[in-house]
Amino acid sequence: MQPPRPATAQETGGKVQPPRPATAQETGGKVQPPRPEMRQQPQPAQPPAPKEKPAPAQTQSPVRPPRGPDKTAPPAPPRAQPAAARKPVPPPARPAAGGKGGQKQVPVGTKPGGPPAKFSQPERPAAPPRPVPERRPPARRARGLSTGEFNLGLQAPVTSLPSIGPHYAELLERLHIATVEDLLWHFPHRYVDYSHLKPIASLTRGEEVTILGTVWEVQERSQFNGRHVIQAIVADASGTIQVTWFNPYVKNQVKPGRVLALSGKTDLYMGRLVMNSPQWEPLDQELVHTARLVPMYPLTKDLSQRWLRQRIKQVVDAWASHITDFLPDRILASTRLMSLAKALAQVHFPDSAEQLEQARRRLAFDELFMIQIGALRRRNLWRGQPASRLVVTEPDLARFQACLPFTLTAAQQRALGEILQDMQDMRPMSRLLQGDVGSGKTVVAAIAMWVAAQNQRQAALMAPTEILAEQHFAGLTRLFARLTEQGLEAPSLALLTGSLKDADKEAVVARLANGEIQVVVGTHALIQQGVTFANLGLAVVDEQQRFGVEQRAALKQAGRAQEQPLTPHLLVMSATPIPRSLALTVYGDLDLSIIDELPPGRQPIKTYVIHPDERERAYGFVQSQVAQGRQVYIICPLVEESEQTEARAAVAEHERLQREVFPRLSLGLLHGRMRGDEKETVMQAFARNETQVLVSTSVVEVGIDVPNATVMLVEGANHFGLAQLHQFRGRVGRGEFASFCLLLVERTDQTEDERLRAMVQTQDGFKLAEIDLQLRGPGDFLGTRQSGLPSLHMASLGDVRLLDMARSEAQQLLELDATLSQPEQRGLATRLDHFWRDQGDVS
Repeated sequence: MQPPRPATAQETGGKVQPPRPATAQETGGKVQPPRPEMRQQPQPAQPPAPKEKPAPAQTQSPVRPPRGPDKTAPPAPPRAQPAAARKPVPPPARPAAGGKGGQKQVPVGTKPGGPPAKFSQPERPAAPPRPVPERRPPARRARGLSTGEFNLGLQAPVTSLPSIGPHYAELLERLHIATVEDLLWHFPHRYVDYSHLKPIASLTRGEEVTILGTVWEVQERSQFNGRHVIQAIVADASGTIQVTWFNPYVKNQVKPGRVLALSGKTDLYMGRLVMNSPQWEPLDQELVHTARLVPMYPLTKDLSQRWLRQRIKQVVDAWASHITDFLPDRILASTRLMSLAKALAQVHFPDSAEQLEQARRRLAFDELFMIQIGALRRRNLWRGQPASRLVVTEPDLARFQACLPFTLTAAQQRALGEILQDMQDMRPMSRLLQGDVGSGKTVVAAIAMWVAAQNQRQAALMAPTEILAEQHFAGLTRLFARLTEQGLEAPSLALLTGSLKDADKEAVVARLANGEIQVVVGTHALIQQGVTFANLGLAVVDEQQRFGVEQRAALKQAGRAQEQPLTPHLLVMSATPIPRSLALTVYGDLDLSIIDELPPGRQPIKTYVIHPDERERAYGFVQSQVAQGRQVYIICPLVEESEQTEARAAVAEHERLQREVFPRLSLGLLHGRMRGDEKETVMQAFARNETQVLVSTSVVEVGIDVPNATVMLVEGANHFGLAQLHQFRGRVGRGEFASFCLLLVERTDQTEDERLRAMVQTQDGFKLAEIDLQLRGPGDFLGTRQSGLPSLHMASLGDVRLLDMARSEAQQLLELDATLSQPEQRGLATRLDHFWRDQGDVS
């Protein structure tokens, strides 16, 4: 028996006639229920057939044969469906409108006039036949490419791919995609789960689902604004749903009778469920945009997800399986990681959530492994160079410490011992000294610089700002003056900053070159062209996260004169506690010393979050502290007002506070755009208590020490990270008086309040740094340029377990092959160079 055919356009007057429900007379007075097979799985419905020709038992869903590359060839017959898909499916009757989730048929077991029975939960449909996608794979794949040819192909420009001309190449260039390889490594930033298939009758509002259905009719409508919308009725064996696209070109592709997979979010319109602008694909092609975990890529203007996803699919199909894995077999076996070829395929088009997780883990390990290899190789290279051996006797060290007005803490003694031990080695020291605000790092560095001078070597201390450099210079001057009390010789000391007069600067540079200056404190001026050292033995970098990697490298190389190419010892300091995970990545080439103990007598700083309606109370508290003789910092996020943000600016806020809030007090103003001499004048006035309130930007974050200051009021605290707020808080509490930190927020926000509450709950800078890293990431935590860290697409620095595994494997590999020169490491060496390109010296 021949299967029924749909009514033709001629028979229906040029229109596709929808089916009408069978009447009671035609069915003998009974409502005919659907056949049981209709509830087995959500199958695409056929277009309705005339009622006088019932469907035969073996009718199959229409599957359009794939269109081959040769359009003149006869179409191939459809592949045989699986057994589960060959059950007879009668065409659904088109019921009257009503009911949510599309238009339903009467369930099995419903009696006339009785309560409707519930539909049983439909099973997941059997996979429809998937012929070869309608595209032409790259010709090279057909003849089988060698590894060398594929490597060459990966470097081909994107314009060598089908459908990518100069216009699209220009759009891709905005995403830093220029070659086929760039497309392969352009990873999704999120996924939409369209893998959940449901029958239309069981849909509810707000679901992101996939349906399989047949297009019954398509209409084009014009809106009042002149835009054209395409509306289609799509049906499966359980009901129908209206689908709308706002792209008029869809009409040329979505035709009545075509069987589609549609993925999107359901919504309600006039009481009926609809789908607006869903992704869609014919069922006779491989599903890329629907019925799966669909990748969503970073885009640029005029580039669509569908277009980019299709291009990346072509690249993945052609090249991913031929990528050579650069990890040695030993590492793959010990870590049980997914192969690189499979990881690339699964991260773009995952078969399941589990496969996606394994792919992301492999690619994240690769990034962390590359960081560790690069950092450890730089450390080995640095430690392999000759350096001066700087020693000190125990009696001299004891006499120096006797000159101090305080006793070193146990943590300071431990860190000092580690530093002096490194300096006695003929290999250059490469050490990071970190500690919380006020933990006493500077005095430890001062002892190390004095030891260098005792060994007839120069020492340099580089600070990020002139204010901090001048403060270090003043502190060292006072400290070295005490040495004569114990019969020790004080080293010669000088200051070199950009604000010095030309004559004074030239004099300092000349004395550095002839060795007359033993200890110099400065800013970036220390690494300017023309500045040379006679015999630099120790380089100290304070607040080193504020320097770029090139600047740190330049200071290290400054002491390597041609006639005496010795490498100086390097000590970098940070008052921002660095989480262990970040220390193992950005500073993986540095040994770590931690001062985790504050000097005795320091009081905890009471911290409060102040909401906008409490501002006047905060100002009243400031007045009361000044009345007791104390001083106050007020920090603003900006220097001048900006239309881009509502954050308060220091210049305007200084004027407003002086005029309206504190007219009887003396207020100072400090920001980074002021000249060096202006900053110095303002700071000296505040240190002498000539100004009671200092309005400033974040320039006070580091190094300013005024023991009489007891209040830190931060405007727009939500604009700062926790680590930076902790630095602000560390500017107070340096004297004998109780101190306070007031965090003023611009608006009440529960999320921000929870973040700032961590400042209230703990004074531990290391805990705050861990929280800050999780919330902001390494780029914002340190600044991408300062960190010297390549962009991480998959790895999270919070994944300490994976990080430890990467570091362990990197150490074992370099112990076996320090230069990566063995044949099996050549691919890894090439990938390593590619990963670290344009990053400079991370150490």
